[in-house]
Amino acid sequence: MTRGKPRPPKPTAAELDLLRLVWRLGPSTVKDVHQARLAERPDATYATVLRLMQVMHAKGLLTRDESQRSHVYAAAHAQDALQTNLLKDLIQKAFAGSGKALVLAALNDHVTEKEREEIRRLLRENSDD
Repeated sequence: MTRGKPRPPKPTAAELDLLRLVWRLGPSTVKDVHQARLAERPDATYATVLRLMQVMHAKGLLTRDESQRSHVYAAAHAQDALQTNLLKDLIQKAFAGSGKALVLAALNDHVTEKEREEIRRLLRENSDD
């Protein structure tokens, strides 16, 4: 059993969509998140957003400040920490633990030429260290 910081819970795809909004908006009410969600998904109902945010709070993905009439939710984990955790799981499950295999798969089909040049620049900068 490893000690240290507990790993953040794994969000579902729907939870991750809402987390992206909360990370972008900062601490927000359900109404704020629902309004932002409508821009992406016009069919999103307030009740669905509320229910999902309550589940996310119970799972430890969101914190909730209940000191005001409208509860204010915030991400319980930093975006980079949660993404790193999800990436580690993806590398283990889909690429047999090989970060190189993940990068090669991404470079093969999912990177624009502009992004490739930026990656080359970053690699050159980091190889000077």
